[in-house]
Amino acid sequence: MIESLKHKLSQEAEKLRHELNVILPAEIRRAVEMGDLRENSEYKSALERQQFVQARLGQLSSRLAKLSSIDPSQIPANEVGLGSKVVVVCQETKETETYHLVFGDSEDFDEGHVTMMSPIGRSLLGKKVGDLVLLKLPARTRKMKIVELTTIHDT
Repeated sequence: MIESLKHKLSQEAEKLRHELNVILPAEIRRAVEMGDLRENSEYKSALERQQFVQARLGQLSSRLAKLSSIDPSQIPANEVGLGSKVVVVCQETKETETYHLVFGDSEDFDEGHVTMMSPIGRSLLGKKVGDLVLLKLPARTRKMKIVELTTIHDT
């Protein structure tokens, strides 16, 4: 999970570096050749895109640095943590729900993905199979029991 996310972010960063170093300079040169820069929308657009790309590259670099500092051996093998898939049963309705704990700034949230800092994620962190989880919501408190756990080490 961590390696695939690092690979995905590295690919995006590489594309943005290419755009920043090759494509945008060519667009800026072409816009400058058109003349009066005060009323040149192509020039302004290219500069705005350049600023956006630089900002996004900064975010990606920061994110990649944080990902590189994660030590998978520090993630518990028998408790809910980053990358865990948790199956719970609601104690009131007896319905089964599945949650996958992901990074807070993950961009691809599939059904059942929750961040570790969300109310559900915080209530699940550190719990084991058989534990009762209290999820405090504004309207009520839900009681759920963990019936199945797959950690990042099991995948």
